[in-house]
Amino acid sequence: MRIAFRIFRIITLLSIFVFLAFYAKTQKLKSTSWSQPLQVVIYPMNGDGSPVVEEYINQLEESVFSEIDQFFQNEARAFELSIEHPITTALGQVMLKHPPVSPAPGSSFAEIAWWGVKFRYWAFRHTPDDQSNLHRIRVFVHYHKDEKDKLLQHSLGLDKGLLAIVHAFASTDQQAQNNIIIAHELLHTVGATDKYNMNNQPVYPDGYAEPEQTPLFPQTLAEIMSAKIALSSTHSEMAENLDQCIIGEKTATEINWIQVESNT
Repeated sequence: MRIAFRIFRIITLLSIFVFLAFYAKTQKLKSTSWSQPLQVVIYPMNGDGSPVVEEYINQLEESVFSEIDQFFQNEARAFELSIEHPITTALGQVMLKHPPVSPAPGSSFAEIAWWGVKFRYWAFRHTPDDQSNLHRIRVFVHYHKDEKDKLLQHSLGLDKGLLAIVHAFASTDQQAQNNIIIAHELLHTVGATDKYNMNNQPVYPDGYAEPEQTPLFPQTLAEIMSAKIALSSTHSEMAENLDQCIIGEKTATEINWIQVESNT
């Protein structure tokens, strides 16, 4: 009986993974066709359980995130995308239940994959929709008290699932940089990769906004998937707002804004 149950459990898990893989592939094809705007829904959460964060969350308005829409509109125009508004951002409900804790750095592939399954199931349960999720990106933002020298947990966006978790500071002074992180992570969900190295420095050339600039340094803008302005080969600074960021050609290719011609 034990062996039969174990086989049944393995078959069940494999069936779940196959279904999720197929659905994720469909999501990827639909979301990167850019035939219609992607709806980005931002769900705030109190990451500290503190009254200060609660007060900040309760006064949030959609206008706080409008510059994300404007950023994508400007960049779409620069790449002559046929759609004028690639994304539309909306403020979702405040989430009282939190998603499964993200895997620690260095976690095994199996641990990360299983967490991804749990996270997607959690999102399905707590953010249901009577419409298809093929054109909806859900971003769950953990807001934390803005304290000096406080380091936040790493944010992440799932390349499969159109889901992202963002850790941000509950402060009006930090809203512009919070929007950079949100834009960065939502781009992960449609296929963009990071453009920085293990030292958090932009990788040349793809992590530079203007890699052909002469002289190369200092750069004045940041590629969104590095989010940092390279001032020298070893020093960079975080962009202050999305006006200081661009989508580079490599990122545009990854999210299907640039069509790659086949050699066959």
